[in-house]
Order: sequence, then C-alpha cells, then structure tokens
Amino acid sequence: MAERYDCHYCKESLYGKKYVLRDENPYCVKCYESLYSNTCEECKKPIGCNSRDLSYKDRHWHDDCFHCFKCHRSLVDKPFSTKDEQLLCTECYSNEYSSKCFECKKTIMPGSRKMEHKGNSWHETCFTCQRCQQPIGTKSFIPKDNNNYCVPCYEKQFALQCVHCKKPITTGGVTYHDQPWHKDCFLCTGCKQQLSGQRFTSRDDFPYCLNCFCNLYAKKCTACTTPISGMSNQHFYISLSLEGAYQDQMEPEHN
Repeated sequence: MAERYDCHYCKESLYGKKYVLRDENPYCVKCYESLYSNTCEECKKPIGCNSRDLSYKDRHWHDDCFHCFKCHRSLVDKPFSTKDEQLLCTECYSNEYSSKCFECKKTIMPGSRKMEHKGNSWHETCFTCQRCQQPIGTKSFIPKDNNNYCVPCYEKQFALQCVHCKKPITTGGVTYHDQPWHKDCFLCTGCKQQLSGQRFTSRDDFPYCLNCFCNLYAKKCTACTTPISGMSNQHFYISLSLEGAYQDQMEPEHN
C-alpha cells in the first residue's frame, strides 16, 4: 500500500494536487494561503501563491494593487515616494509636495539641485544676479530691494567709492567732510597713522593726529619748548553705515 502524502494542516491527500513546502512540511494551497500568505495593503485580500508579493517596509501588495495613490498608475519597477503612508509616483509627489521655484514658479524635482534663502527656493539656474543675470550658485551675494546681486555687480552699482583710492568700500569705512574713506586710507597727513577710532584735527582740510598737529603747528612754550595744545577743533571719525554686508552665502541642497 502506497504511503499517504497529506496536507500538514488539514490532512487531506495531496496526490494529484498542487502543494507548498514550508519547513519541510507540505501544505495544500488553500491551507498555506490561509496560514501564511500576506494580506494586501490595498485590497485586504491574501496574496496567493500564484501572485507576486511586493513589499515595502513590512507592508505587502498584489502586483496590480501596487499603484500611485493619486493617479493610480502602476509603481511596479518604478521609483516612488511616500506621504502619510500613501504611495505616490515621482510626478504626483513633486506636483503636490515639492518646493516651487521662487523665480519661474515651476516644481523643483526631487534629486535636482536647489538654492534656498530666507525661506524661498530656486532652481540652481534661476538663482541669478539681478544685474549680470549670471547664476550665483554657491558664491557670496548681497540682497537689496528684494533682488540678489553678485558681489562685483553690487560694488559697481551700489557701493561707495573711497575718495582716496577710488575703490569700493565693501565693509565699513569713515566719512570726513561728507566724503567716504576706507579705514585703511584715512591716515594722518603727517605720520600716516590710521585715524579711525581716535581723535584728530585738521588744517587746510587735511587731517592730522593730535601729536603731528601739535608738533607741526602748535605754538611752543618759550620756557620748555613743548607745544601748547589747547585744541578747539578736534574731530571724531564717523562710521559709514553701508547697506548690505558680504555675509550671505548659498549652500546647495538636494531634495
């Protein structure tokens, strides 16, 4: 008499029937699917032996149930994203949740480079200097009147020029006779020492530190020959208040 070959669970004969081995024990298809098949997240039905089981983070789907939550296109073998545990194709996710470019108003697609500044986002090619229209990228820039400028263009268009060296004053400076100077250019006419931050006086519109002025122009005591320095026209430097500072710098990010 032939040995019986039965389902390990229901004990029905498996002769002439399909079966599945699990832990070296045979199961009829019905018992195996009832005991071990995963349940599809979409239709809530078991994923049978004849179906492909697609899994993502311990969740399972039938082949036909693995689709975009928005447009219902199949996601099998395609890139996808998730939002609130829902599956979304790349296009639907981008349209719904990706950043929009502040300049062109189009979606910044996942994986592309974007620039961010003060809560706004740009495509890398859309973040340009207002004056020369060249992409700023990761270079330093200066915002002014809701526009952004690369440093060279800002200096050409807005920066004050030092009356002494004729170069732009980019970070701080002093005013003398209503004219802008670099701190390094505003020197004593006599000893060439920097005058910014200290008292000074002038003669014929030329600035002098107190020591040089006393030595050159003050009357000297006939007894001790020391200059008599009753200074009545001392000055103090006035700092320039420059618009903009070269501190803003962009870092690229990837979505």
